[in-house]
This record gives sequence, C-alpha cells and structure tokens, in this order.
Amino acid sequence: MNFMSGLSPVHFVGNKKGGNMKRLYLFFALAACLPTTLFAQQTESKKRSDWHLTIPEVTVIGHRPMKEIGVQKTKFDSLALKENIALSMADILTFNSSVFVKSYGRATLSTVAFRGTSPSHTQVTWNGMRINNPMLGMTDFSTIPSYFIDNASLLHGTSSVNETGGGLGGLVKLGTTPTVAEGFNAQYVQGIGSFRTFDEFARFTYGSERWHISTRAVYSSSPNDYKYTNHDKKINIYDEDKNIIGQYHPVERNRSGSFKDLHLLQEVYYDTRNGDKVGLNAWYINSNRELPMLTTDYGDATDFENRQREQTFRGVVSWDHIKSNWKVGVKGGYIHTWMAYDYKREVAPDNWASMTRSRSKVNTFYGQAEGEYSLSKRWFFTANVSLHQHLVRSEDKNIILQDGNKAIVGYDKGRVELSGSLSAKWQPIDRMGMSVVLREEMYGDKWVPLIPAFFIDGILSKKGNIVAKASVSRNYRFPTLNDLYFLPGGNPDLRNEHGFSYDAGVSFEVGKKSIYKLSGSANWFDSYIDDWIIWLPTTKGFFSPRNVKKVHAYGVEVKANLALQPAKDWLIDLNGSYSWTPSINEGEKMSPADQSVGKQLPYVPEHSASLTGRLSWRSWAFLYKWAYYSERFTMSSNDYTLTGHLPEYFMSNISLEKGLSFKPLDLQLKFAVNNLFNEDYLSVLSRPMPGINFELFIGITPKFGKNNKKQ
Repeated sequence: MNFMSGLSPVHFVGNKKGGNMKRLYLFFALAACLPTTLFAQQTESKKRSDWHLTIPEVTVIGHRPMKEIGVQKTKFDSLALKENIALSMADILTFNSSVFVKSYGRATLSTVAFRGTSPSHTQVTWNGMRINNPMLGMTDFSTIPSYFIDNASLLHGTSSVNETGGGLGGLVKLGTTPTVAEGFNAQYVQGIGSFRTFDEFARFTYGSERWHISTRAVYSSSPNDYKYTNHDKKINIYDEDKNIIGQYHPVERNRSGSFKDLHLLQEVYYDTRNGDKVGLNAWYINSNRELPMLTTDYGDATDFENRQREQTFRGVVSWDHIKSNWKVGVKGGYIHTWMAYDYKREVAPDNWASMTRSRSKVNTFYGQAEGEYSLSKRWFFTANVSLHQHLVRSEDKNIILQDGNKAIVGYDKGRVELSGSLSAKWQPIDRMGMSVVLREEMYGDKWVPLIPAFFIDGILSKKGNIVAKASVSRNYRFPTLNDLYFLPGGNPDLRNEHGFSYDAGVSFEVGKKSIYKLSGSANWFDSYIDDWIIWLPTTKGFFSPRNVKKVHAYGVEVKANLALQPAKDWLIDLNGSYSWTPSINEGEKMSPADQSVGKQLPYVPEHSASLTGRLSWRSWAFLYKWAYYSERFTMSSNDYTLTGHLPEYFMSNISLEKGLSFKPLDLQLKFAVNNLFNEDYLSVLSRPMPGINFELFIGITPKFGKNNKKQ
C-alpha cells in the first residue's frame, strides 16, 4: 500500500460535544454554497499594487466549445492551486470540490473517490499520461504538490470516457503549461509551521517569443509529532486504596510520523511560431517517510521502525502541429518508481526483527497519438490512441512461497494497456449540441466490449445562460496487478468490473460587469457497477479478491459561484459545493450472516460539502476554507459500534496575506491557521488528525532586467 504524501495542511472537524453548533455550521455552509462560490481572477504574477479587482462581463453562450458538449466538468483556478506551498492536490480537492478525499494523516496516503466509488475507480492523468499505480490502481494525491500543477480539472462519471477508460467514478486531469513571464524570473517561498515543519519552494523561469523554460523545486520536512487525544485507550484513576474511581483518554504524541519529501520539475517548451509546438516535462520525487502507528497499538514508542521510501521519475515529451481547422499530436512518456516498505521490531535489547521487507519496481512506457478535425462550425471529430506498457516486480522478502522446487517471494509481471477512441460532435443549431464517443480497451490479451457514450446539451434560455446537459455511457475497469498476482492471495480469474452511468444537469450564469457574477449548476447521476472487486478472508489465513458485489451509486452534485465588488478596490469571492451520494451494495448475500446487502459502502460519506471565501482589498487578502463530511462506516454491516462508525466532521482553515512591493523585489507575507476550532476528529479509523496549528509563509520575487525597469 502506498502511504506517501506531500505536506498537507490539517483538516478540521466538528467537536463531538457541539452537535447543535455542527448543524448550525452545516446549515450555513449549505445555504451559502447553493447560491454562491469563489470566482478568482487575480494573477500572481502582477504586483499587488497594480491588481485590478474587476469582474468580467457575462456573455450569452452561443457557440460553446465543441469538445465539451454535454461534459460535466469542474475546473480549478490558479488562485486555488497557488494558495500556499504546503498544499498537496489532496487539499485542493478537499476544499474545492465535492469528491471524497480519504486521508490517513499528514504525509501519508490520501486517495480520491468520485460519486460513491472507490479510489481505484478514479483515473488520473498528468500531461495526458495515466499515473495510477498499476499495482494498486490508485493515486496518492498527497505526493502531488499543488505548486507543480498549472491546470487541474475533474471529469465526472460518463465525462471521463472522453479522455480514458476505467474511470467508473471519474477522472482527475492534471497538467502544466508553458506560460511564463518574458526574460529571467525567480521566486522563492519559505514556510515555517507547527511541529517544526519546514516547506521551501523555488522556481526559475526564462521566457521569450519561442522558448519557455521553468525549473521548480519543493522540499518539505517535519518530525510531525503533534499531540492528540487517544480515544482508543483509557487510563484508570485510582484512589488511595487502589480503587478505580474514574477513567480518562490520554493525550499522546503522533509516533513515527516524520517525513522528508523532495520534488523537482523541469519544463522546456519550444514554439516554432509556424504551427509546431514541442514540450518536455520531467518530474522527480524522493520521499522518506515514517508511517504513524495506529492509536490501538500499545507497544513501546522506541521498539519499532515503520518506514516507507520512494523514488519516482515521470517524463513526457510532446509534439503538436496546429492548423486552422485541424490538429495532430504525439506524446511519449516514461515512469519509474522504486518503493520500499520496512517494518522492524526490537524483540530484545539491540536485537531487531524484520517483520516486513517489501520492495517494488514499476517501469511504465507510454505513447499516444491524437488528432482533431473541424469539418465545419457544425461538425468536429477527434481520434486518439494510447499505449501503456507496465513492467512490475513486487516482493516481500519475508514471505517465501514454494512452487514445486522453486522459492517465490513475489511476482514479476508485465502488461500492455491499449486504449483508443473516436468521437463525432454535431451542433445542428447554435443552441444544441450532440456527441458520440466510441472507446475500445485492451489489457494484456483481453479486450472489452465496445464502450459507447452519448452526450447532449442545449441552451434552454439565453437570458441567464441556462444550459441543460445529459449523458449516458458504459465503462469497464480491469483488475489491478495486485488483484491478479499478489502473493499470497492474487486471483488471476477475476472478471472486469463494468457498469452503466447516467448524468443529467442544468447550469446558469448571470451578472453585470464590475459589479457581480453569479453562476451555478446542479447535476443528477445514477451508476450501476457489476462484478465489484473486494478482498475477502480465506480459510488459508490470507485475503483474496473476488467479484462479489453489485453497487448502485446515485445522487446529486451542486456547485455555485459568486464574485461581488461592493466598492472600489474590494472584491468578495465565494465558492461552494455539495454532494449527496448514496452508494448501496445490491449484491446477493455471501453467507447467511452477511449483513452488507442494502447498506452504504464503507468509507463513503452520504453527504459532503465545501465552502471557500476570499475578501480582497488592495494588497490584502483574507481567506476562509470550510469542508464537511458526514458519518462514514468502517464495516459493510454499517454497525454503530465504537470501531464500525466514524462521526461527521468539519474542517476550517483561515489565512491572511499581504503583498509588499520594493524596488528590487516583491514580498508576500501569509499567516495561516489550520484547524481553527481545534477539533478532535478522524478521517480514517485509528488515524488521529492534528489539532490547531499555524503556518507562516514568506514569498520573495526579485525583479530582473525589464521587470525592474518597469517599476
């Protein structure tokens, strides 16, 4: 299991004692997010004193982007992505979307799930290349610094079929862009936080008419030894006669939680100015982390070592040829990941026993070719074919199995994943568009039946820009390599997960230039997934995956945005989201004692919401972030026991920033408070989160050459 992460700010929950206050917070946030949201249009490259707090004019939708006909999409603006250097993409998704982010704590695994599905049903691409771990099928979003991402968007449900297969829940699309300022530029940010946490970011860029070059680096480190109340342990209180007169939950420190993470990103882009563009992206990760022990582990704090190390390289080379009505592009990429997990215990003084020595190597080769052609303003065609070749070696050197006369310590497998798609998009009239997508997938030597998808949208009213959308698609997900080959327990006879998804929604946008802008959307979805894969215990003493479940996930997603300029130099931005997501096991009972049928899936909150608000005045900015997850069950039976149920929780962060401009440089100061109300909460069972903590960031942007002369 991949437990790695980038430094993430803490999340916050509602106090168990404040039920009425929780409901008040929830009511307020939901009421606010339905009609409002953040609309950010300030650019970080400009000097604070030169910012123009203006709201763009709302235009009536006539010719919408043909590529996005019927698509349900959430796009994140640059202001959210570049909020501060301590944020990972897990934090961005938590406070700016309705997806569920399951976090094991700071600097540990953070996964993302759409619409009541699992993290392995979420596809993730970086500059077009899928980066899901082929062993686990998921992505650890805590290892993705938000400062390394320039473009981020979510494609919900059926909309993911436009980009890739396997996204039964949806797709997270990440990328970088060649947009850098002219000439040489530099930026440095130093962050200092509670628990002796240090974050550092540096970026150097060069821009000209044809060349765009960027180098970024992030380094984060911390002992991460915060205090928490251990609700899984009770300490007796005795009187003078040794009689128990009371009990209390002890305050303990997070054990084995330190981390050191280094990220390097090199980008080179060249534009011939004659329709050809070439790009190179190279990303290196070096992570060394301890994995915190569970609150239920009562061992001595000095008698174990629990550590995970990772070295990953991702590289993509691209070429695009663009003409007035057509485009072709080719990409090639490579991913190498080395990962080690070690768990040791001191069984006697200076005598350490290795309990787990897990090692894995993943090499992925990637190639893609795509084309677009606009026949007329009414017709638009696309074609895409991509290839991923995975070579995986995984072993636990402490587990040795015997196959005949041969000792086996893991698996060494390769798999080819081929995906191709064709689409035709038709706009018979200005107010209506339709799209058909046909996708074919092959994993190894197995092909799936054709994956069709149909999309339609139409303008119901030009007044208010009211647009209705609907879509339907089939989709498949192949078992992961661990599902098939993990030792012990892998099941090579697993069937593909498959299902149908339906979407329908409506959006609007109104406003008046330089006064306000209000937009929002509401979407209904309905998904059926058969042959859901789940790992179950066997009579041989280990777990093994089986196709056992039929899952019905449905619900509603609501988003809203408001930008308001009440006076000169003032801007209020609000961004809200809410989702209602029942995800029910409708399969057959596996045994007479099976109580999972008809119940909510484990770790799927039925309700989630987020709200961000920014108040800007000249070079000052105040930010408030709030998120809510309803109760989650840890067992498929949905038992309200101490260990079977996690209560709802709220998360609250605030920050205040100030921009200063001097002749040689620009200075940015930011002070952040995480877990504002010092809430005591869990995202995952027996994984406590930090209480209130603080961060200070100092950003320095020197002025070189032309940039200095302009001042």
